[in-house]
Amino acid sequence: MELICKEDTEMLKDVKAIKEVVLTGNDLSLEQLIAVSRYDAKLSFDPDAVARIKASRALIDDIVNSDRVVYGVTTGFGSLCRVHISKEDCAQLQENLIRTHSCGYGKPLSREVTRAAMTIRANALVKGYSGIRLSTLQTLVDMINKGVHPYIPEKGSLGASGDLAPLAHMVLPMLGLGDAEYQGTVMPGKEAMEKAGIPIIHLEAKEGLALINGTPILTAMGVFALWEGMSLLKQSDIAAALSIEAQRGIIDAFDERLHVIRPHRGQLDTAYNMRNLLSGSTYVTHQGQLKVQDAYCLRCVPQIHGASKDALGFVKEKVDIEINAATDNPIVLPDGDVISGGNFHGEPMALPFDFLGIGISEIANVSERRLERLINNSLSGFPSFLVKHSGLNSGFMITQYAAAALVSENKVLAHPASVDSIPSCENQEDLVSMGAHAARKAGEIAFNARRVVATEILAACQAIDLREGEGFKLGTGTQAAYDAVRKSNDFIAYDKDIEMFKELEKITDLVQAGGILEAVEDKVDLKFF
Repeated sequence: MELICKEDTEMLKDVKAIKEVVLTGNDLSLEQLIAVSRYDAKLSFDPDAVARIKASRALIDDIVNSDRVVYGVTTGFGSLCRVHISKEDCAQLQENLIRTHSCGYGKPLSREVTRAAMTIRANALVKGYSGIRLSTLQTLVDMINKGVHPYIPEKGSLGASGDLAPLAHMVLPMLGLGDAEYQGTVMPGKEAMEKAGIPIIHLEAKEGLALINGTPILTAMGVFALWEGMSLLKQSDIAAALSIEAQRGIIDAFDERLHVIRPHRGQLDTAYNMRNLLSGSTYVTHQGQLKVQDAYCLRCVPQIHGASKDALGFVKEKVDIEINAATDNPIVLPDGDVISGGNFHGEPMALPFDFLGIGISEIANVSERRLERLINNSLSGFPSFLVKHSGLNSGFMITQYAAAALVSENKVLAHPASVDSIPSCENQEDLVSMGAHAARKAGEIAFNARRVVATEILAACQAIDLREGEGFKLGTGTQAAYDAVRKSNDFIAYDKDIEMFKELEKITDLVQAGGILEAVEDKVDLKFF
């Protein structure tokens, strides 16, 4: 068994420590994006980018002045690309684009997803391939820094040509239109900009297209699903370790010698985590001591959790690329060439975000199975539903029902969105990615999975308390987890003393805030990536 140590192997850095992020267009990290989006780190852009942005803009001005035919600059959009736009109308074309494309529907994106989308778009523009004016980019950055958050409905994107409808809503307040949230209040966009001291702008040629023709909305939604999933995967290892101790499970299944002969990275990391979490535990047993082997949900934790870790590792690689990519159309190259292509297409992220949803869904699936084993007297030997005086008291009975409902919903949500398509724009845009759907579903799956894992953790701690007096000792990592839980939630002796949903809300909030994870990682090293 490895020595327990705090190595610098953690993927989840203390993003709160990041106070400023300088955009270069090439090296925005996931942690930096979270710092800006969730913890209000300030944004600036690399001074070296100024020359690139100005050079790119000069090329657009030259195109307009020379009346050169370039898609979206001197032509209409989509199937209207065959319609020539005069020099005099190029600016009006861009404002019209924003006014007509802002047709999203549904509840607004969260504050943090909105900020992430704006940051991703700004980082793409900093690359200098979009032909936007420096002043327009500065307006977008000022909105992020001063907290003007456009009201962006969550539905309406096909994920190609990018996130047109929701991004148009992002631009509206820049023009003094639409709505925005400022200091906790939703108000007209013009009012929000005035209160924040940010002048509204008038778009010039290509600028509207540069702002809305890309994938930042679907990417931002997927980023927060990924971030949630990364935290949840570590916490699912903690949940499993607590459940194993409660049921006096067999630790041999996590022996390093077993896993190095099937060396999937996620499997190796999970087995390592389980050994560290359970180090020093006297609850755990060895094969043949009480039983020969455990059920799959206990014995196969490295293989099951590990596969999800590998899935999320793949998704993160794609996210790292996408948040540093130029995703609009056309692309303005430094040599003066303007290439109309398909960098706005969401397919490179649609498939990974579908995979993300599947990976997180499976974590909830196996967690619910461990929950069932804890509360089922015939499987665990504990009092039915983990309550001493069952019959009058139902204890944890319906927690499994609720968890089962969530995992069943996740199975529906895990159906890939990316296998669907529907033609648009007079069949010019004849295969779209549905990447925004994939990302939004992954977020909902993560939301559901959080509750399932939290329920397992609470039930496992209840079961451990039912073994009080048996003289066993928790592992170093699991003891830290147990202590964190008991600061939030007490042992449940009688139904009359609790309202179960309130108990579940407390433990779910603790999981979401990372309180359990933080307590554990202060004591032991947990690997992921």
